[in-house]
Amino acid sequence: MAGGGVFCGRVGWFGGLRGSGEALLGFTLIFIRALIAFVALPGIVAFLVPIAWSWVAGLSMHWPLGLVLVILGTFGLLWCVRDFYVSGKGTLAPWAPPQHLVVVGLYRYSRNPMYVAVALVLVGWAAAFWSVTLLIYALVAMVAFHLRVVLGEEPWLARTHGAAWQQYTRRVRRWI
Repeated sequence: MAGGGVFCGRVGWFGGLRGSGEALLGFTLIFIRALIAFVALPGIVAFLVPIAWSWVAGLSMHWPLGLVLVILGTFGLLWCVRDFYVSGKGTLAPWAPPQHLVVVGLYRYSRNPMYVAVALVLVGWAAAFWSVTLLIYALVAMVAFHLRVVLGEEPWLARTHGAAWQQYTRRVRRWI
């Protein structure tokens, strides 16, 4: 799959393929990786942990408008996952990263819209359940995201994408 040769003739929202059985197999494998990565990474941080905590702590919904933030963040997250898959030819997982620098969609406005979207979801849960604990969890997650980006992802992107990355960083802010 190196060089994206498996991905030809994209059509449709998820970049479905026309072509050989080998191309379809490549499409299926990358889609399965993307799905596993979504469930394993932001799925746990943004959904499983806050929902489980709310249930275990016996929290009730105090401000349903907080769910608007959850929905907006979820939409943003799905949009970013789609862009990683279609434009970047990869997933959000470190074991199958995009092969190409993703600079479309929400990535035109933030270099890290996926993290911003997850933060929005977490703040939405904290607001909906009016929970200081969930707010602290959201803040700790945001600090962890920042450290991961600055210490890990950005140096890797600079090495991997060179001048294209440098140009992108001059044009687009890290967060919002």
